[in-house]
Parts: sequence; C-alpha cells; structure tokens
Amino acid sequence: MKLVLITDAWRPQVNGVVTTLVELVDGMRARGHEVALIEPSQFKRMPCPGYREIELALRPWGRVKQIMDEAQAEAIHIATEGPLGTAARRWCLKNNRAFTTAFHTRFPDILSSALHIPESWGYWWFKRFHAPSAGVMVPTEGMRQILQQHGFSNLRSWSHGVDLELFKPVTGASLDLPGPVWLYVGRVSYEKNLQAFLNLDLPGSKVVYGVGPLLDKFQREYPQVHWRGVVPRSELPRIYSAADVFVFPSRSETFGLVMLEALACGTPVAAFPVAGPLDVLGESDGGVLDTDLRRAALAALHISPERALARANQFDWHGVVNQFIGLLVPAGPAAVMHCHETVASRS
Repeated sequence: MKLVLITDAWRPQVNGVVTTLVELVDGMRARGHEVALIEPSQFKRMPCPGYREIELALRPWGRVKQIMDEAQAEAIHIATEGPLGTAARRWCLKNNRAFTTAFHTRFPDILSSALHIPESWGYWWFKRFHAPSAGVMVPTEGMRQILQQHGFSNLRSWSHGVDLELFKPVTGASLDLPGPVWLYVGRVSYEKNLQAFLNLDLPGSKVVYGVGPLLDKFQREYPQVHWRGVVPRSELPRIYSAADVFVFPSRSETFGLVMLEALACGTPVAAFPVAGPLDVLGESDGGVLDTDLRRAALAALHISPERALARANQFDWHGVVNQFIGLLVPAGPAAVMHCHETVASRS
C-alpha cells in the first residue's frame, strides 16, 4: 500500500505528536508499505505565532497540490490541522478523494489558555475541519468522549504506544541531585499547566526537561527548579530512570506519551484524574491519580518500578501500527461519497 501522510509536526520539532508519527512511519515501512511524507521541511516556513521554535509551511497550496497530483496514493492520512493539513484537505475535497484524519492535540484548549479564545469557538472550527474525514482517529476513550460532546462524527479509536526497545530501566542512573527527584519532561507552554507542578511543596529536587514559550518566564520565577532544556531522545531513558516520580500536571492532553516513556523506565507517574492520564494509567497501579497533585506525587514514591513497567508493557507499538493500518480507507471517490453521506446522516 502507498500512503500519503501529511503533517505540520515533524523533525526537528520535539513533541509527542512527532514521536508518534515517526514511530508510525518506521513501523509501516518495516511492514513493506510505502509512505510518502508531506512535512514542513519541503516548504518555505515561518515561525508559529506564540511558539517560535515550531515552523509552519508558508503558502503551501501549490506544492501540496503538485505532490498530491503525482502521488497516486492508495490511502491518505492528514495528521494535523495546520497549513499543510488544510491544503491537503482542500485537495482531497476538490478531487473527491477519501481521507482519514487524527486529533492529536487539544488546540482549542491551547488557544483558550494562550489567547483567551473561547474553547467553543476552537472546537467548532476543528469539528468543521474533521467533518469530511472518513475516520477521525483519537488516542483515548476520554478524548473520544470529549469530542463527541462537541459534536464530532466518525471518531475511531487509535491508541498510541512506546518504544520498549529504547525506553527501559537504566541501572544506576543518577541526575546528581538531592532526592527524591521529581521529573517533568515536555513542552514549557500554556496548555501544560506546569505551574501546578512548580508550585508543589515537595522535598528533594524538581527537574524540568523541555522548552517552550514560557521557559524564560518560569526560569525567572522558579530559580530553585533545575531547568535542563532539550536533550537527544537517546538520553531520555537515563533521565527517566534517575527520577523517583514523573509528575504530569497537564489537564488538556489527548494522550500524554511521556507518561508511557517514564513507566517503561520503571518510574511511577503522578497526575490528575483527567483524560490522558486516566487512559494511560487506567486501573493499573503503575502510578497515582488524584485531584491533589502533591498527594499523588508523594503516594507515587511508594510504587515499585516493576508495577510501572507492567503498565508500560501493555502499549507495544506493533499492535498500534496494525490498528492504524486497519483504520485507513481507500483514497477513491466511492469511499469519500460514503463519508459525506455518513457525516450528513449524523448532523
């Protein structure tokens, strides 16, 4: 099968969406499928407003049209709702071609936090974007319920996984800090609710790996926190393994891949009981969910690495890739007509 995958999130960006898509493409190619990528490095780019480290394609329509015209795709998947995703969606609709999409990031919540745009406005726009999709892939049941409440149709469950060959416990790992060590890995941005972690009264050391638009502000306001920036992905297993607890303060995740990475390294997770953490931790005892994040963090200190590992082992990438392939649709006109009829019948 030849898949054309369109994404505004790709290397050198460092985030969970890019990690997920890189693993997906590698997995599909390993199974003998051809994957043609449309991603930002193929275009002139501009910094994303408010997130200057992320570059977006500038006026991509002509180039996207050329690539799609020549691709002879058997399946089309639009992974993101940015300029490239919008251009590919336009091409599919103009050419009466079926496609699938994915809801990776809760941008309506980000826009609400960063720009004070009402969430309802954002969800209305994203619902419109995804309406012609033959299947909107969502990573968790919690996220699926949220989108259903906002009127989304054609939702399909597609879980995510963790690279268990890379993420595993590193014996003797240390960050050379007074313990216990409380770790956060991820973007330092509006939607991550990072202040909920930074404000916790906890013994030992707090460590943050990541960058984002709030980094400078938080470094000034929380000088006692150890700010470590971005490191190569290959170093993350050592960092996770060196922590006593991984604290995940976000309340607006579609999934939360970093929680799985921490669990796979034997590090328990403390988080709020909201969509994302609820799905990653589930009913397992690999971490602690509590409306009081400090209470969750302190309780997670008593969880053994074996219990964290057992939960991570339930999210192997082999099944995730197979599930994705099963959700793709033929990129032919008959399929897209069926998609439109389905959307109309549910609206």
